[in-house]
Amino acid sequence: MSNSTILKNQEYQQNVQSNNSLKIMVFALFFLFGSITSLNDVLIPKLKDIFQLTYMEAMLVQSAFFFAYFVASIPASRLIYRFGYIRSAIIGLAVMGIGCLAFIPATKILMFPAFLSALFILAVGVTVIQVVTNPLLAHLGKAESVSSRLTLGHAFNSLGTTVAPYFGAIIILGSIATVDITQLNAAEMSAYLQKEASVISNAYTGIAIVIGLSCILLARFRNYGPKSIISKDHKGLTSSLRLLKSPRFALGFICLFLYVGAEVTIGSLLVSYLSQSDIMDITAEHAGKLVAFYWGGAMIARFLCSALMRVITPAKLLALFSIAVMSLLFASSSLKGDISGIAILSVGFFNSIMFPTIFSLASKHLSERAAEGSGILCCGIVGGAIIPPLTGYVADMSSLSMSLFVPIACYLGILVFSVFCSKQGD
Repeated sequence: MSNSTILKNQEYQQNVQSNNSLKIMVFALFFLFGSITSLNDVLIPKLKDIFQLTYMEAMLVQSAFFFAYFVASIPASRLIYRFGYIRSAIIGLAVMGIGCLAFIPATKILMFPAFLSALFILAVGVTVIQVVTNPLLAHLGKAESVSSRLTLGHAFNSLGTTVAPYFGAIIILGSIATVDITQLNAAEMSAYLQKEASVISNAYTGIAIVIGLSCILLARFRNYGPKSIISKDHKGLTSSLRLLKSPRFALGFICLFLYVGAEVTIGSLLVSYLSQSDIMDITAEHAGKLVAFYWGGAMIARFLCSALMRVITPAKLLALFSIAVMSLLFASSSLKGDISGIAILSVGFFNSIMFPTIFSLASKHLSERAAEGSGILCCGIVGGAIIPPLTGYVADMSSLSMSLFVPIACYLGILVFSVFCSKQGD
């Protein structure tokens, strides 16, 4: 064997090892932004309690967070073209850290808009990470296994969304049920609000430390991984938006809007929904811990479906899971007691494949325009800013049970997209 052949083999082995290590880091990023996003589910009842908000007002937490996707997704794709995937991810982590630290002055000011501002900054960083990780993971392997690989990546995302609400409920929601604020005088009320707000800022300061360590680890890979390739003809925003002329891509964008809006809505309402006297009649902290089962179901199903998708086509599985979710939500809204709570918690299992499957079906055949497509598709995540307050308004006007018909309508749209893709042979 010649020296050149030996060198080529060594170089190949090094690239494989680097890609495998980078995959692990990308999976860690999925876990991180999943954890942070799901913390909103326990943050909502906390802020609702502190500032005495209606359901619609409380859902503005999700509006502030997910509106960042609409604002930052396309600029994030521009970052990738300029700095590459890894350096863009480092920038995203840095912005996330700033957002977490912004909770400290928000606690001092003790105004609801200040907390929303901190969440928006944090979400801008999360948006950059999500725009980077989906196409990056798609590139780190064979083209025919993209759906399976993305589903596995989102399984780690679900691991984060499972762990975070449980510990978040203990740290953030623990005192909600133990204090009757109607019995407090003005001085006691002020001290109570400051103490409760400090619980939030302390939690997010801890997260900022973890983000800082992640930045250091990710910096080791700044020269590895696929480079973003784009021709001059594709650099303009107008050119990127032309991707929406494709029926598949446009429908995928709409479906991501509907799915994220529905998923975020359900997760946001779970604590209040399960706490109702005619559902499970439990404390906010206990309900917050049960949110882990909602996201845990998604995590388990994502690991299982990562293999299942090699046997059943993604579009057909998406259709079956959409029907299952609509059935569970209808059952939960119609029934009372523990069975109603179990039904809505079970939705998480069938939500498992939806985001990565919709994403991969919508972006099929984009090839070198994958980063552009990722930026446009991630704009659809703004559904998480619009559908939750709409659902909150329905809940204020009627009941939490009736408000579930809003996400049911969203899943009906996803079913239509899955049938469309199935007819195209996917």
